[in-house]
Amino acid sequence: MKSAAAGPAPREEMKRVPLPHGWRCHVSPKGPRNYVNTASNVNGSCHTTGSAIHTRDPPDVPLRRATMDKQQSPGNTSPAKRQTKEMKETKITINCVTFPIPNVTPDQAEQQLLKPNEWSYCDYFWTDKKDPQGTTSVAGFEVLLQKQLKGKQMQKEMAEFIRERIKIEEEYAKNLSKLSQSPLAAQEEGTLGEAWAQLKRSCHDEAEVHLKFSNKLQCEVEKPLLTFRDNFKKELKKYDHHIIDLRKQLASRFAGVEKARKALADRQKDLEVKTQQLDIKHMNKHEEDIKKARRKSTQAGDDLMHNVDLYNRAQSKWFEEMVTTSLELERLEVERVEMIRQNLRQYTTLRHETDMFNQSTVEPVDQLLQSVDPARDRELWVREHKTGELRPVDMDI
Repeated sequence: MKSAAAGPAPREEMKRVPLPHGWRCHVSPKGPRNYVNTASNVNGSCHTTGSAIHTRDPPDVPLRRATMDKQQSPGNTSPAKRQTKEMKETKITINCVTFPIPNVTPDQAEQQLLKPNEWSYCDYFWTDKKDPQGTTSVAGFEVLLQKQLKGKQMQKEMAEFIRERIKIEEEYAKNLSKLSQSPLAAQEEGTLGEAWAQLKRSCHDEAEVHLKFSNKLQCEVEKPLLTFRDNFKKELKKYDHHIIDLRKQLASRFAGVEKARKALADRQKDLEVKTQQLDIKHMNKHEEDIKKARRKSTQAGDDLMHNVDLYNRAQSKWFEEMVTTSLELERLEVERVEMIRQNLRQYTTLRHETDMFNQSTVEPVDQLLQSVDPARDRELWVREHKTGELRPVDMDI
C-alpha cells in the first residue's frame, strides 16, 4: 500500500490552484481554510473531520474540489488514527443535514450571516422545528411556506372585510335615499321650512356620495385584494415540491454514506481480525488473506469517500436552492405587504373624499339654518293667513 506521504499533501496541492478574481485564502493555525470574496464578503471553507470531507467552495473553483478528492482513502487509516480523528469531530448531522458544532475548537470561526442585519429568511430557517407534541418535526422551509399561506389568507380576509363595508355603504345609501323622500314635516313653512326641505335633499345627496364610495371601494380596494396573485398557492406548491425533492435526494445520499461507513467498519474489523491471527495460521496463506482484506478495506474507504462527495454535492444543491427560494419568498412577502398597504391607503383616501363630499351636502343646510328668523316666519304666515285687522270695541248703550 502506498503511503499518503508519497504524493504532495492536499494542503500543498491546494495552494497551487489559482483562486478566482476577488477571492482571498486565509488558513487558521489548526488547519481550516477559509475563502473570502473581498467584493461581496461571501465566505467559503474547506476542512476535514473524521473520515468525511466537507467543503464549501467559493464560486468557480472546481479544481480545488478535485485536489481535495485526492486525499488518502479512509480505508488506509489505522484504528489509532481513526480514533484521533473522531476526537476532533466538529460537525453533527441532524435529519440528514450536516451542521457545524458551535465552539468546539477555540479557533473555529463563527459562521457569518448571508445578509447581516436584515433578518432575512435565508439566514434563519435551516434546521427543522419540532411540533408542540415533539413527535414530528417541520422543515424550516415549510415554516416559510406556512407564513406565505397565512399571508394569503389574511389578504383574503381583508377583502372580505372590505366587502362587508361595501354592503353597509350600499344599504346606508339606499336607506338615506328612501328617507329623503319621506313626507314627514313637509308642511313646515317659512325660512324653517326651507331649511328642513334642504336637509331632506342633503340626505339624498349624501346617499349618492355613499353609493359612489361603495362602488370605488369595490373597484379600487376589494378587487385588487382578491385578484393579487390568484395562482399564488400553486406557485408555493411548486417551490415546496422542488425543495422536498432535493431534501429527499439529500436523505438518500446520507443513507448511502451511512451504508458505506458501515461497510468500511466491517472491512476494517475483518482486517484487524486477520492481522491478529497472523501468528496462528500459516504465514504465506495468511499474508494473502491480509492483502485481500486490505484491498477490500481500501475499496470500502474509496466507496465511502465517493458517497460523501455525492452527499456533499446534494447538500450543496439543496443549500443553493434554499437560499434562492427563501429570498424569492421574502421578495413575494414584501410585495404582498406593499400591495396591501397601498390598497388600504386608497381606502383612507376614498374615506376622506367621502367625508369632504358629505360636508358639502350639509353646507347649504347650515347656511339656511343661519337664515331662519322666527319674526320673518310669523310675518309671512300672518300675511298669508290673516283674517282681519279690526279689533273688537265696547258696545254703546
